[in-house]
Amino acid sequence: MIAIRSANAASRRPHAAIVLAALLAAAGLAHAGNPVPYPGTLSIRSPHAFAETVTRLESATEKNNMGLVAKASASAGAAARGEKIAGNAVLMVFRNDYAVRMLAASVAAGIEAPIRLYVTEASDGEVTITYRTPSSIFAPYESAELDVLARELDPLFDAIIRDAVRK
Repeated sequence: MIAIRSANAASRRPHAAIVLAALLAAAGLAHAGNPVPYPGTLSIRSPHAFAETVTRLESATEKNNMGLVAKASASAGAAARGEKIAGNAVLMVFRNDYAVRMLAASVAAGIEAPIRLYVTEASDGEVTITYRTPSSIFAPYESAELDVLARELDPLFDAIIRDAVRK
């Protein structure tokens, strides 16, 4: 995991957080401390512990012929500093042939890949996988080619999640 911050970033952080919270509240985007999700956002409970869910997602990604492009974990980063927080990881999943087709349809859509699978652990140990469906991610680009791509990707991501949470 790479962290980039300026020398005085820590001194600005509390002020920025207060301003951001105030802006979100004023805009009506905050709800019970959590931002309102984007359309097409799905959250699926996992019957498995956090670490096992992450491992199962990695395996399911490979099984479904997709690639794990990157993984970031706030909880692993905190543990490396000796701090324990609830499990939190983002798996970034895609495949190069899909990336080539996506970019042929819309260079601007390139910002959307890889698609993120967000794994969180609640204080009671409940584990949830949250992601946005490819069709919802690519819909704003209003591209027939991206719509075709998304219709191929939606069932792939559904299969990855189903495989990961299967008992």
